[in-house]
Amino acid sequence: MKKAFTEATLSNGLKVLLKEIHTAPLVSSWLWYRVGSRDEPTGRTGISHWVEHMQFKGTPQFPASVLDKAISRDGGMWNAFTYMDWTTYFETMPADKIDLALRLEADRMTASLFDEKEVASERTVIISEREGSENEPLFRLGEAVQHAAFRVHPYHHEVIGDLADLQTMTRDDLYRHYRAFYVPNNAVMAVAGDFGTGDMLRRIRELYEPIPAAPVPPRLARPEPEAGGEHRLTVEGPGETTYIQVSYRAPAARHPDFFAMTVLDSLLAGPSSLNMFGGGGTSNKTSRLYCALVDAELAVSVNGGLISTIDPFLYTLTITVHPERKPAEVLEALDKEISRIREERVSEQEIARAVKQARALFAYGSESVTNQAFWLGHAEMFDTYNWFLTYLDKLAKITPAQVQEAAQKYLRPQNRVAGIYLPTGDGK
Repeated sequence: MKKAFTEATLSNGLKVLLKEIHTAPLVSSWLWYRVGSRDEPTGRTGISHWVEHMQFKGTPQFPASVLDKAISRDGGMWNAFTYMDWTTYFETMPADKIDLALRLEADRMTASLFDEKEVASERTVIISEREGSENEPLFRLGEAVQHAAFRVHPYHHEVIGDLADLQTMTRDDLYRHYRAFYVPNNAVMAVAGDFGTGDMLRRIRELYEPIPAAPVPPRLARPEPEAGGEHRLTVEGPGETTYIQVSYRAPAARHPDFFAMTVLDSLLAGPSSLNMFGGGGTSNKTSRLYCALVDAELAVSVNGGLISTIDPFLYTLTITVHPERKPAEVLEALDKEISRIREERVSEQEIARAVKQARALFAYGSESVTNQAFWLGHAEMFDTYNWFLTYLDKLAKITPAQVQEAAQKYLRPQNRVAGIYLPTGDGK
């Protein structure tokens, strides 16, 4: 069987993944850097996200004032994201215009300006973004739960960073971070769409191979100790709605248990989308927690969240409490369902339905050229592209026994943080 993609590594260490898709005259190019909030020490939290913002402030060759216009004029779209384990930039363009994107990212890898005035301006923007998020109940609750779940590991802090660090970091701090991590041997280029592999690889070599490799960037080695017992917390703030967030320590994406947890998530709360860029959706109205909480009028909504990460992170259940119910009632019903799935073997039919829903959501998030390019690079951030290619086969092999074992191993009260958001009722 012919390999469906091409993989190459340039002499400077840049990994390149190419996938021809000739269904539409489009090409999507993603440049991924192995840097995110996981790489940020205390005093520098939020620096990866801030550096991402600075990448849109221009280079001598591509001033900020012309970038947006140039992409739009050629009928393209572009954006960037920073997360815990990675930062990525993408452009999706008409196939005959993709060279602009390739040249732009090669230039931004080495020549972003970090002008002092732009740094000061962006500080205001990011602090405003942070303060705006603090008005959102689920941000407040989620941050408190994350802080409690990780005492040592840098997953402790939000990607946007702590306000104290955003107020004190300097232009030189940002530039040093950029120069340390934005190097070809710390990056993956993923391109999917309507192109010839030979021509595309030659062009990438022309643009990127002259960029020299650099020392391997420093990594924080701070593994989180095993949880010492259940942690409960309460957050108070403006609003009218009560929320509950329960987060269990969960396996990293490369761990074999991740696939059983994916089916368990689908069974309990409906499947989580692993494609952060989006793409489709499925209903969770047949899930166990929807039936036990929403249909029983204990909650207005319930959702699960399982995320593909390098290190063990969290499986999170987020519940909007019914206005006429108390959080204690909802937690009691939740614990009853969790105990049930830990103690009773799930039927083959229920597992089949959960797998089918998880597979459908995964397919929705893999449809377009942009999503195909996303997965080429994203899977490389925590494993390899083979993780994506074998994902559906691994889900299909999950058994009821494996789901129960995952529930018994991970959904223990001692392995979780349970947070409640209590509104002050001032309506702000």
